[in-house]
Amino acid sequence: MSDIQHFFRPVNITDYKENQLGHFIAAYADGSDFPELKDVDMAIVGVCEGRRAEGNAGCALAPDSVRNYLYKLYPGSFRPNIADLGNIQPGHDVEDTYYALKSTVEFLIRNNIIPIILGGSQDLTYAQFLGYEKLEQTINIVAVDSIFDLGNPEEDMTSTAYLGKIILHQPNYLFNYSNIGYQTYLVDQASLNMMNRLYFDTYRLGQVRDAIEESEPIIRHADMLSFDISAIKHSDAPANPNASPNGFYSEEACQMMRYAGMNDKLSSIGLYEINPEYDTNGKTSNLAAQMIWCFMDGFYNRKQDFPSRTSSDYVKFHVVLQDEKYEINFFKSRKSDRWWMEIPYPPTKGLKFERHTLLPCSYKDYEMAVNNEIPDRWWQTYQKLA
Repeated sequence: MSDIQHFFRPVNITDYKENQLGHFIAAYADGSDFPELKDVDMAIVGVCEGRRAEGNAGCALAPDSVRNYLYKLYPGSFRPNIADLGNIQPGHDVEDTYYALKSTVEFLIRNNIIPIILGGSQDLTYAQFLGYEKLEQTINIVAVDSIFDLGNPEEDMTSTAYLGKIILHQPNYLFNYSNIGYQTYLVDQASLNMMNRLYFDTYRLGQVRDAIEESEPIIRHADMLSFDISAIKHSDAPANPNASPNGFYSEEACQMMRYAGMNDKLSSIGLYEINPEYDTNGKTSNLAAQMIWCFMDGFYNRKQDFPSRTSSDYVKFHVVLQDEKYEINFFKSRKSDRWWMEIPYPPTKGLKFERHTLLPCSYKDYEMAVNNEIPDRWWQTYQKLA
């Protein structure tokens, strides 16, 4: 029996055809045993918790709604090795649900299994984060969201007020937070100033949509990803009463999920705030299922790209800029054509942040450096490590 089995309740799986995805998923369904997790790559974790959803009561019903569409997709060129652990039911208190999710995330990551969390409300991101607490490494969070969800750390946590709790959590093992797709008119200027003071990365919706491929290095920096479905425009994903007329298109959401799947270091992902009560003909749940499919497709196309400063698999480019004040080494993978840049790191600081000294970037960052401009990504991280 697994250490986490007692957190879960079996699910009622709908019909699917022999060659569809459901055929390849070992599910904790009514009348079956809890899945054997040996050699499993990913595990679907439903969390039926929405008590702290801000203006979105009913999102706790999302996991089964998404499954209904996910199981009927065809796997394409990959043959998945996936378990569905069933649903974590709401605990007596919300903190009980957080504990169950935290323990599940930690257990799965320790066993090299990626949790695919189907929320539930986005405050579950906090529990997802807590799953890393005992893993003894600093981590990066990337959130695809139209707002920052900072909140007041002194007040109760909600789906729009959990990030402050993460930032102030002790022990502190958050190295960086990146927001993709914030909408300026939905964000308080004081919150934006706070993000800048913390050297966190924030990217406006229009900025990302102008070149969606530039989101790839941001996502490649993540250990965990939290995706709020309301970051997608209402017409493409209506199953959220807080959704904006503006946002990402469904194709862009799927592209970002594929980037997440291809990220060799990403070890957990959460999809939150889907409310079937507001959906139109299952459109949003269907989109969420396709987003998960894209994540799986990316995962099964991982390149095992971990840059080494001495490996012949990487081409090194040395750039000197601003009258020799700064030097940046760039590395380009021969396997994937992806880029990284090196951040100088004082040896006196020990090994705590060493894994963050090779920063994912794009060819555009290299071009900026060649033109004597310091890339924003490099400067933000340099300030943090200085």
